[in-house]
Amino acid sequence: MRGIEFRASEAFIDEIPAAYKPIDQVMQDAADLVTVRHKLRQLVNVKGN
Repeated sequence: MRGIEFRASEAFIDEIPAAYKPIDQVMQDAADLVTVRHKLRQLVNVKGN
């Protein structure tokens, strides 16, 4: 969690990064099914309570 600001509490449940596939690979695999119209980027991710 280096470089990530969060408030530790009993309600805090960390996510497992390995549970997510790289989005670029997912989009490449689905290239014949989808058309990219917009790209979003994360500005902030709030964790904790």
